[in-house]
Amino acid sequence: MILTKIRNSLIAGLCGTSVHSLLLLVHSKTGPLPEFQPNDDIQRGLSWLTGTEIHPGVAWLLLFVNGAVIWGFVFGQAYRFLPGKSPWQKGVFFGVCAWIVMGLVFFPLVDRGIFAVRLGLGLAPAILLLGTLLTYSVTMSLVYHLLNRLTSDLT
Repeated sequence: MILTKIRNSLIAGLCGTSVHSLLLLVHSKTGPLPEFQPNDDIQRGLSWLTGTEIHPGVAWLLLFVNGAVIWGFVFGQAYRFLPGKSPWQKGVFFGVCAWIVMGLVFFPLVDRGIFAVRLGLGLAPAILLLGTLLTYSVTMSLVYHLLNRLTSDLT
């Protein structure tokens, strides 16, 4: 049963990350905020940490590993403790928490300021980030809930 829950969390994380990545890709090509490219910020941060140029594909790969494996696993472990009765409520709570961490920790680390205010775009980057993270977390939560229901129905 434990392995099934872990598998379900990884699949759910992959689904959430796929939707999130698609939104980021569309935004990078046609988005309303061309100055706000979080994946480029990840690439710059990694280059700074390693002291060498990082290929853009590495940032995308890390996005998938981080979102599907690490945060998918964390989400699966935390799911029953998250507030809310429905999977979408749990997903919204998880997404808002991720948004706060990204805004208060990640963006200042890559010299964008709290919630990327140093870009001079007002609240737009924070709102865009919230939308993409909510899409990720709600998708992950709905898929996780569905997979758990299907596997419990089979046993």
